[in-house]
Amino acid sequence: MRALIQRVSSASVTVDGETVGAIDRGLLVLVCAMQGDNEDKADWLARKATKLRIFPDEAGRMNLSLLDIGGSALVISQFTLAADTKGNRPGFSSAAPPEDGRRLYERFSTTMAAEGVPVANGIFGADMKVSLVNDGPVTIWLDNEG
Repeated sequence: MRALIQRVSSASVTVDGETVGAIDRGLLVLVCAMQGDNEDKADWLARKATKLRIFPDEAGRMNLSLLDIGGSALVISQFTLAADTKGNRPGFSSAAPPEDGRRLYERFSTTMAAEGVPVANGIFGADMKVSLVNDGPVTIWLDNEG
């Protein structure tokens, strides 16, 4: 699985003009399940994101996790993280099939919530509009390949 994590002051997602998920301070997590991914990979990635120490401590150093600051996560499915960009038109054949992608996206969110993080979600497969205030900016790429 892959995730693009952004530290945010706030973030929200709308579908058809209606806000379906919103958070204040925390993480916007764009998640993509890849071919061959399973629940163990979703759990590992969710726990890694939850414990990633990218929030500033009292000295201003990135030393605190989402749990440490009592933050939330907005988790959005994003199959385009699987893009193969060797040519000019991206290909997405390495993304998991939609039924697997949905299952693993939901598992990722459930695991973050089980770790104690309030989680808001987008709608899998929907045309979503995501707004965020990137804090820092801090943007981190995570995957569990290899």
